[in-house]
Amino acid sequence: TDSTGTERERKVTLGADASVKCAAWSEEVYSFLCGITSISESIIMRNVMKLLLSVTVLLALTIARTGTVEVPRELVQDREKRQLSEQTVMVTTILQSPFIMAKPTGDLEGFCIDLLQLLAKRLKFRYEIKLVKDGFYGSRLENGSWTGMLGELMSEEADIAVAPLTITRVREVAFGFTRPFMSVGISILVRKDSNSQGASLFQFLSPFSAETWLGLLIAYVLTCFCLFLAARLSPNEWSEPEVENSRFSLLDSFWFGVGALTLQGVGPHPRALSTRIIGTIWWLFIIVFLVAYITYFAASLSSETQRPLIGSFEDLAKQNEMEYGTVYGGSTFAFFKNSKIPIYDKIYETMNSKSDSVLVQTMAEGVQRVLDSNYALIGESSTIDLAVAEHCNLMRVSGFAAVRGYGIATRLGDPFREDLTLAVMELEESGSLQQLKAKWWKSSCSSENSGEWSPLKPNQIGGIFLLLAIGLSLGLLIACIELAVKSRKKADQDKPCCNVFTEELNLRFKGRSEANEKNKA
Repeated sequence: TDSTGTERERKVTLGADASVKCAAWSEEVYSFLCGITSISESIIMRNVMKLLLSVTVLLALTIARTGTVEVPRELVQDREKRQLSEQTVMVTTILQSPFIMAKPTGDLEGFCIDLLQLLAKRLKFRYEIKLVKDGFYGSRLENGSWTGMLGELMSEEADIAVAPLTITRVREVAFGFTRPFMSVGISILVRKDSNSQGASLFQFLSPFSAETWLGLLIAYVLTCFCLFLAARLSPNEWSEPEVENSRFSLLDSFWFGVGALTLQGVGPHPRALSTRIIGTIWWLFIIVFLVAYITYFAASLSSETQRPLIGSFEDLAKQNEMEYGTVYGGSTFAFFKNSKIPIYDKIYETMNSKSDSVLVQTMAEGVQRVLDSNYALIGESSTIDLAVAEHCNLMRVSGFAAVRGYGIATRLGDPFREDLTLAVMELEESGSLQQLKAKWWKSSCSSENSGEWSPLKPNQIGGIFLLLAIGLSLGLLIACIELAVKSRKKADQDKPCCNVFTEELNLRFKGRSEANEKNKA
């Protein structure tokens, strides 16, 4: 750009001037040395002269190329470390669980305290930590001044701010931030019972998915039809088709299947081996389904995550049953204030119109309000996840409004920021930051409460459908074998077994009158 080009031209001009001066000085040195050599004509003095001239020329070329004399980076870092070790870094912070918490003894503990200790150990500096006086993170006022921790940085009451301080555009213009030591997003904290809708009229259908109900209906129809065919084919079930009717009509077969659904034995009862196999496998199929239905229906009634009232920020903005708010003056409030997205703008207008009743001073106050009333708290996911881990009756709504990061703040232009950034990167790459998060975000809730309920799907019970298909096939096969055995016994020299088998099929499926007419013909 123009400014960069001007700076480069200035450096080149300075370098050229320095080069001219060094060249003039080298000429004087040369004349002086030549005078000495002309007097002494010593070989040693000639060598000294050559060495001095070489150093002078190299120095002039270096200055002409860069405009300045560069100091090795290692020397600068060593000097900065010595300066850090000789001074005490003033740290400002704010109470925010689990980042900064007060012990009964008065000392501080938490994620940021452990992080600060690791940084001090790596960079070898001493520090003194104190809580922010006004209890705010930091926001810019209309007169240009800053409140909270950032205000103490601006007034040089502190050197760095170590806290869950969100990196925003407005803050980064006035302060220096390190690489984020934690990425967070804006989400919603609600109580589970207040975020569940009432049971629907067809709640009894919820244990199974639509595919499972369809599979059950198809299995019922196929089983009853196979039972009807087996009863027709088996001689043990219908021995004399010429003079008597079948005990199992199609309607009787469907009635038998319905009776099994209620675990009631309805007549007629199967007598043949084939029909008993089909009946037994159907009863086993129904028992498995009834047990699964009772289990999943109980789970659906006790599930508090089914059909939530608020599932996103769009749902939050559209409903009027639940009040919602955030921490006043924080980065989350500023995000909604400055957002141009209609949904977020509507949320801000609603919160701002009820600022006295919905905005809270701290996240702890907001979490307690969620526990005590019909209230939704908007905040950063790290704090919300901690509240969910500590209170099993709270939940975080899925989805984020924005993804940002927490960073360590310094004054603008402070060289200490670069050292802190490199140290944070080293901690991230070594896995130390992940270990700290696992330490301070332990959940007190059991895994049973954290699991989400979902309807039973066919692939979860595919084995019982396969077992039913095998049983139906086996029953029909045995019925055909039973009929073939009877046909073989009735066969004689005039009528082969195959003809007798065909006649039996005609009697059992076409009726006695049609079969007699065919035999007469």
